[in-house]
Amino acid sequence: MLELRGITKRFGSVVANDGIDLDVPPGSLHAVLGENGAGKSTLMKILSGFLSPDAGRIRLDGREVPTGSPRAALQAGIGMLHQDPLVCLPFTALDNFVLGRRGRIDRAAARREFGELCARLDFDIDPDVRARALSVGERQQLEIVRLLSLGVKVLILDEPTSGISSEQRTKLFAALRTLAADGLIVLFVSHKLEEVEELCDRVTVIRSGKVVGERTLPCPADELVELMFGEVVVSSERPVVEIGSPALRVGGLAAGGGRQRIADVSMEVRAGEVVGLAGLEGSGQRTLLRVLAGLEPVRSGTVEIAGRRVDGSSYEHFVAAGVHYLPAGRLEEGLVPGLTIAEHLTLAARLPEWVVDWEAARIRAEEAIEHFRIKGGPDTPADALSGGNQQRLLLAMMPKDLRVLLMEHPTRGLDIESADYVWSRLLARRESGTAIVFSSADLDELVGYADRVVVFFSGRVLADLAAAELTADRLGTLIGGKVAS
Repeated sequence: MLELRGITKRFGSVVANDGIDLDVPPGSLHAVLGENGAGKSTLMKILSGFLSPDAGRIRLDGREVPTGSPRAALQAGIGMLHQDPLVCLPFTALDNFVLGRRGRIDRAAARREFGELCARLDFDIDPDVRARALSVGERQQLEIVRLLSLGVKVLILDEPTSGISSEQRTKLFAALRTLAADGLIVLFVSHKLEEVEELCDRVTVIRSGKVVGERTLPCPADELVELMFGEVVVSSERPVVEIGSPALRVGGLAAGGGRQRIADVSMEVRAGEVVGLAGLEGSGQRTLLRVLAGLEPVRSGTVEIAGRRVDGSSYEHFVAAGVHYLPAGRLEEGLVPGLTIAEHLTLAARLPEWVVDWEAARIRAEEAIEHFRIKGGPDTPADALSGGNQQRLLLAMMPKDLRVLLMEHPTRGLDIESADYVWSRLLARRESGTAIVFSSADLDELVGYADRVVVFFSGRVLADLAAAELTADRLGTLIGGKVAS
């Protein structure tokens, strides 16, 4: 039995966890649900030893669990799989598997154990492949078997399906069911109702740092949404916009290399049009977006923005042509850890002055915070914001006049309300003629927001279809490389 009592954590004046109690019996698939910034990740970091609570205690099987030490938590039987798996990319899978063990390592025995654990969970990982060659889903699998080898009794997964394919999600869920059947406690942290309903047998909902309810599943989705947000969230209607002349035209494009290459890609996107890019991870969508943003060189082919060919392959050339890119790695590529909201907005404004008027910068930041409903102040560092608020900051940093907006997983890791708000701001851009091109692993997002969906397979365009002709199921079939007759 896992028991949490009175867990409290403050960051300055912000109370992230406020006296949280939680009981989870062995063999449970238990969800922790809540909107972005509700306190879910903070609670899990406390449980796994990455943060120390200001108050409260943790017990597992009747024994007190030391706090503030990941090693002590692991020794007590608690392990956490983070959104970005903690693997050393230059190391092989087997090296990562034995990482952290003390004393002399019997590599032959470790290789046998690795194979047995992978076979038990139906994972197919070459022990000699370097971790950088593994997909995000495979890195998750590697981290799971490593934690199991260390003897965890509680496995925490924090938003584990962000950025993995539907096939990998199916395999992950099957593995988690196997582990729960063997008596492990699985804590599944998410904001996605459909995944919680599919996998878990019980759910605890956190709002503003407090437990606001527990439910046995299945239970009505509206009931869970109301617990998360205090009201039932209704998605805003999609505005109807007249499609204009071509804003982006790509002809015979080839770029990238290895698993990330694209070849002979041709497509056209018109002003005010939203085009979704679909495909398994590594099928070419990311490479195309980065080429169109000037972040990857072109081997052959042409790119035209508003009828004019962009000859340079630098980021500045594409920015000057009216292109803007929102990367999936918000903090890694889009924002600068340590810089405040006001500093980010000042950098994004590209002001001509050499000396910054910081009083004016604070006023601009306060206006943007109010307009984009960012939960923070002008002096709040970007890395202190939740994922949803980091995305809102990136929206606030976008130039006013854009011809083409490129996005990679625009709502990755966001709750229902945040995702709906982000798309309301994005779709408003269409009215001024901005063309939007985005990739997503969420099939419902592609079908729901795109006018057309371009499906990639092995670096090439497999299909280009109107979203109105598609369902998530049919799109999933196309992504797998099967073209309907």
